[in-house]
Amino acid sequence: MGRIESLAEYLRAQGRRRLDRVESGDGGRNARSALALLDAAAYTASLGDDDPLVEVLVAAGCFGPHGFGEFRPGERVAALIRSWESGEPWQLLMAIRFAL
Repeated sequence: MGRIESLAEYLRAQGRRRLDRVESGDGGRNARSALALLDAAAYTASLGDDDPLVEVLVAAGCFGPHGFGEFRPGERVAALIRSWESGEPWQLLMAIRFAL
């Protein structure tokens, strides 16, 4: 699995997790988050492994110490992704970049 595929899969998994979450009175927050994350996953999957974001993620250690592992963000990026509710997919990727 390539780096972009790994990042897209992580975003899809987080989107599915939000879909499965049931909270009374959340005002649609989980649904908005799920849609935004699934949209970001689809957008991310269309990028190439030569996308500049990949190099930033590799340098930050998000793909392991040698840059070839599964996408595993640090807590700051993971929290950002978990809290993402709306916005264009590229905005999430830029937010990830600036959170590193």
